[in-house]
Amino acid sequence: MTANRPLAVVTGASSGIGAATARRLAKDGFEVIAAARRLDRIEALAKEIDGRAVQCDVTSADDVAALTATVGDRLDLLVNNAGGAFGAEPVADADLDAWRRMYEVNVIGVAAVTKSLLPALITGRGTIVVMGSTAGQVAYENGGGYVAAKHAAKAVVDTLRLELFDQPVRVTEIAPGMVKSEGFALTRFEGDQAKADAVYAGVAEPLTSDDIADIVSWVASRPPHVNLDRITVRPRAQAAQHKVHRVQ
Repeated sequence: MTANRPLAVVTGASSGIGAATARRLAKDGFEVIAAARRLDRIEALAKEIDGRAVQCDVTSADDVAALTATVGDRLDLLVNNAGGAFGAEPVADADLDAWRRMYEVNVIGVAAVTKSLLPALITGRGTIVVMGSTAGQVAYENGGGYVAAKHAAKAVVDTLRLELFDQPVRVTEIAPGMVKSEGFALTRFEGDQAKADAVYAGVAEPLTSDDIADIVSWVASRPPHVNLDRITVRPRAQAAQHKVHRVQ
């Protein structure tokens, strides 16, 4: 840890919300450890923001242990951003392997990284931010696996906050709605660009990765006694999961 900079870890930092958050936190004065599977991307990012890169698959115990060793004894901010949606089909046609992958990265990965870094966060009187989703609040058709995983992630956040009530650690979930971030929809639809584009078709101003990074920055900068339990954020055009204004 650089002596005059607080330390932050951002998982899933190779693209989208994670990369934007790493850049914003570096601008705010944090030393950022960018953690993700794609080493070439996070090495370039770390060079750009004067941070550090750690290759980390949050579903790998060895990778999480290596990340923890890099962090050391003190951590000021953990942004559990790694996650994702795989597939979009009815429960009746569920790809159960994809469901398991979503549970592993969105739930077990969050728990594993948090568990491993918690001693350093307690020492640092730190903040834990979990990137949830409005899918963790309201179900929608053809998204059962992701909906179930993000509901579980929300439960992890709420349980953790109860268990840490007497510790100097804040726990916040940020639950975005429609964010046009790099790769999210494309991954969900297995590289089908037309299907990915259809998600945002006609939506003049969906949220961006920078919008979410700005909220992470704001959460982290609140006075230590202030805890934001949950922030739900949608673009103005999205009144609810099922109600989106689209311009023809």
